[in-house]
Amino acid sequence: MPDFISGMYRSGGYRDRSLLHPESVVLLAAETSAEAPLMARNLAAGGFRGRLLAVGASRDGFETVPTIEDLPVAPDLAVLCLPPDALEDAMRRLATRGCFAAVVPGPAPDLAGAAARTGMRAIGQGSFGVAVPAIGLNATLSHVVPAKGRLGLVTQSSAIARAVLDWAAAESVGFSHIVGIGGNQDLGFARVLDWLARDPGTGAILLDLRRIKNRRMFVSAARAAARMRPVVAIRAGGRLQDASGLADEVMEAALRRAGVLRVAGFEDLLSAAETLARVRLSARASGPGDRIAIVTNGIGFGALGADAVLTGGARLAEIGETGLAAISLGLPEGWSGRNPLALGPTAGARLGEAAAMLAALPEVDAVVALHAPAAEEDPEVVRESLTAAVKASRGAPILVGWAGQASAGAQRARLAAAGVAAFPTPEAAVRGALHLAQDRRNRAMAAELPSRDVLDLAPDRGFVAALFARVRAAGRCDLTEEEALSVLAAYGIPTVPGRAVTGAEEAADAAVMLGFPVVLKILSPDLPRKTEVGGVAIGLASHAAVLAAATAMRERVAAARPEARITGFLVQRKAGAGQELRLRLGDDAMFGPWIAFGRGGTAADIDPDEGFDLPPLNLALAHSLIRRTRTARLLDGWRDHPPANVPAVADALVRLSQIAVDFPEIDNCNINPLRADAEGVLALDAMISLRPPGEKAMLAIPPYPAEFARTWRSRGGREVLVRPIRPEDAAAHAEFFARLTPEDIRYRFFSALAELSPTQIARMTQIDYDREIAFVAVERVDGGPDRTVGVSRLIREGGGVEAEFAVIVDPSWKGQGLARHLMERLFEWGRAVGVGEVVGSVLADNKPMLAFVRALGFRVRASAEDPEVMDARLPL
Repeated sequence: MPDFISGMYRSGGYRDRSLLHPESVVLLAAETSAEAPLMARNLAAGGFRGRLLAVGASRDGFETVPTIEDLPVAPDLAVLCLPPDALEDAMRRLATRGCFAAVVPGPAPDLAGAAARTGMRAIGQGSFGVAVPAIGLNATLSHVVPAKGRLGLVTQSSAIARAVLDWAAAESVGFSHIVGIGGNQDLGFARVLDWLARDPGTGAILLDLRRIKNRRMFVSAARAAARMRPVVAIRAGGRLQDASGLADEVMEAALRRAGVLRVAGFEDLLSAAETLARVRLSARASGPGDRIAIVTNGIGFGALGADAVLTGGARLAEIGETGLAAISLGLPEGWSGRNPLALGPTAGARLGEAAAMLAALPEVDAVVALHAPAAEEDPEVVRESLTAAVKASRGAPILVGWAGQASAGAQRARLAAAGVAAFPTPEAAVRGALHLAQDRRNRAMAAELPSRDVLDLAPDRGFVAALFARVRAAGRCDLTEEEALSVLAAYGIPTVPGRAVTGAEEAADAAVMLGFPVVLKILSPDLPRKTEVGGVAIGLASHAAVLAAATAMRERVAAARPEARITGFLVQRKAGAGQELRLRLGDDAMFGPWIAFGRGGTAADIDPDEGFDLPPLNLALAHSLIRRTRTARLLDGWRDHPPANVPAVADALVRLSQIAVDFPEIDNCNINPLRADAEGVLALDAMISLRPPGEKAMLAIPPYPAEFARTWRSRGGREVLVRPIRPEDAAAHAEFFARLTPEDIRYRFFSALAELSPTQIARMTQIDYDREIAFVAVERVDGGPDRTVGVSRLIREGGGVEAEFAVIVDPSWKGQGLARHLMERLFEWGRAVGVGEVVGSVLADNKPMLAFVRALGFRVRASAEDPEVMDARLPL
């Protein structure tokens, strides 16, 4: 057995070059196509570096052939401006010729079916097209020529694409890629995001979302992209599609979970584009991101900017005495304030200098320089001062608000051409800074390292499964309140003691057994809101009171709702005082199951205060969900109301999330109220409905694959638990890395690393279980936290059949057979998810690793790209 075993995770992976970096393009266009003339003109005029071909009529700038079969090469990309009934035949003939990627700008009702039948992948229907300005490709319906730059635009709406490009042309903003998804029938967002996530020429990504075809692939790809660069999304028509607004809330939760910044409208999208296209955060940026400093040549503008900062939820940076003393030495006479810092109307030329000094202060995350035109100034000097400050700054980013139009419009245009983020109003400039802050916050939250604490769940899944079977056998989808509460109890959520009975006498007897005072509730599958018909009585303190209340309640409900089926009563012990909360599970058409937390009680729907997230949740995510609501402040206590046990609330959220994971047949669940006090939580009422038989939900985020966890014993008799990695392993992972030798690290990472950054640790421990797996070998330690002593990893990009491996073990565990077992666990997972071949790169001087992979059956060859690297491949 070799002394050291290591593999290498390569950043390569899936590359759909045919679609997004083609070397040859063919145009097939019908004479009746409305899109063909513009598409042909843009292709010919774009300066494409590759080969342009056309089938049929002769076109300027194209090599023309009479039929598909006459094409001199197999084109990488086809642009199909054809009627719907001609598309499939053309796609089949192109696939036979060796072309497998297409853009379909026109109507194509069955594009997904045609793609499946022909083997050719396409974007559309109604695609705006594809542009890659760096190679001169402009296969779009744009009315302007996109400039080369660092923005990636992925859009479903052609109108939004045209408007963004028109704005960009005026603002000197360029693009790395423009991709029109259109109807998103075949190739969609996920494949494009996977490409852009790895494209070194893309600095930020703009998304126009309407319809997500595969929720899990989208969230996975969006999260991978947002780890590498800012991703901003807009959704047009969200409120039209769901008047309740829940769909919008769920989409925002999904995007937040992925680290994507959701903006509210088109103006915000352009503001974000302006900011992200020009502002690059310093590698030293480490603050919270929302401490904004304002410098201006007008007190009124400074006040407007400050209002915008505070209204947007950010903070005015608190500039200390030391910082103020340092920058005051370079300020002109007559300056005033601290933040906003006002230089006076004649000091515009010093605006850039002051902004640069503010940007250098450690207490400042972003600087907004606001300028109002003044009579006694040279605007060229002001502009040059600001441009120089932006280019020279190595601290906080500087954004410029230059108001006005007659003289200011030209200056903003020249600032934009010089790469400065320039805006027409104070509010717009501040909004740009807010976008930077929110993007940093979202991405940091998505990569937040949780503590070691893991909620140890031991639910009675068998009880719940049997209960659901009985409900189904009875022809029901709705559980009774007692049944719903028993499901919660089976998952460890405390529930109020209670008993279901059929009549008034039984209710009074049950109250005696439970202990007074009690609450009496009517039981009926037709009355989801019992209080509206007098179906709840609280604080009943005697046998006689319960008997009388039950008799009167049955009569009252029968009179109010004669059609309602009354099955009896639920008697519960009365709970003490506390905060009333509501926890919910529901289902979104686009993103699937969601979980919500907020204010409970009878006013929950009238004045809602609710935060949303996607299951599965861990404790860190549950606490974050709670903090996003106003209700969180109430849980901290106020006046004579003591604080509630927030950890117990988070515990309940995680347990409810696990119910959604374990039983995808649940359609919705409502716990209201969940009573929270200093001692903990208590579910007082609950409703659960099941989906129709045979239907199951698919989570947008794959759950933790606990079924792959099992113990393993080494040759020397030492035992470890080998299980999939989870976010709570972050601290143990960092400690594991610290125990490796410098040679271990060089073999594993192909370079010398002193330590793993928080971002790297998050990337390694917070994984998407659909696209990769990492197994950790965990050793129990008496009197201390568990230790990670080995890790193996297998990554497949975009659901492909090829996956890259890595494996490394603690120096104290070498020679025990652990590395082989960890690799065998990778192969087991790979076969389960359809991986066809495992690949990896090994340094040529890593002789132990080369011998190890050969012993496992890998074929090893010298890399064609790097003589110091060997490529290893193993078909599964």
